[in-house]
Amino acid sequence: MQSPRWRDVVRRDLFGPAPDPRDRPYRLVIRVAFVVFQLFGFRFDIRGTEHLPARGGAVIASNHVSYFDFTYLGLVALPRHRLVRFMAKASVFHNRVSGPFMRAMRHIPVDRRAGVAAFDEAVRALRDGQVVGVFPEATISSSFTVKELKAGVARMAVQAGVPVVPAAVWGGHRVATKNRRVVLRRGVPVTVLLGEPLVPEPGEKPQALLRRTRVAMEQLLEQAQRSYPDAPAGEEDRWWLPAHLGGTAPTPEEAHELDIHDVQGTAVKVERTLVQRVRHLLGPSVSRRRRAH
Repeated sequence: MQSPRWRDVVRRDLFGPAPDPRDRPYRLVIRVAFVVFQLFGFRFDIRGTEHLPARGGAVIASNHVSYFDFTYLGLVALPRHRLVRFMAKASVFHNRVSGPFMRAMRHIPVDRRAGVAAFDEAVRALRDGQVVGVFPEATISSSFTVKELKAGVARMAVQAGVPVVPAAVWGGHRVATKNRRVVLRRGVPVTVLLGEPLVPEPGEKPQALLRRTRVAMEQLLEQAQRSYPDAPAGEEDRWWLPAHLGGTAPTPEEAHELDIHDVQGTAVKVERTLVQRVRHLLGPSVSRRRRAH
């Protein structure tokens, strides 16, 4: 799929020949998003749209690196004339600005204190033939690698009898991500990849499907990172690369420690050991050699 163009803002057939009238607010938001994408000159590389089923329920399971990942991920469904119902924190639905839009677009609120209701609503949507978007890491990964996944993404696919379509998003974190100020820069490349659908096998347990999902997500993210067209402008700009590719982002272990302190509401500065510092200075080749052994 090509990057959204100015003419796409007014394309009549953008959403197919007979779009659902109930989705007028969603369609309007997408057209506005296209205008924003054009004004900021985002350079999209969108691959694998053919892997999203043209009809019937499906779960898109993606990694999470940016506050705006859902806007980028939604693009992959448009060539199939489909809209994605994202599962998002209930607080977003209670916000005076975002709440009316989220409800009008029929996204699914998730209250972590009462997650069963959100799970049941997602399963109903899947059985009704909707595409449900999930970020199964639950929060943004500050290591820019795939974190441990929540089992709900596999459970809902098994219960609804629909495939999981693994996905990877990369690049949007350079604009807005956790613990960094928003930088509204122009011309940022954003890569969005979809993988082949993972169909639950007869009798397959959710944990087995979850393992397959994570492997597929990791492979797609690695592909997105290694094919990304931009490189850091200098040492201080290496923050947006994961440590195993020579960046200065926290390692997965450090990010896990930071997540614990985020939940507890305390701040912490994670110090790297001497060995970790040497590995970082020597660059990604060390990580590749370690993996080879």
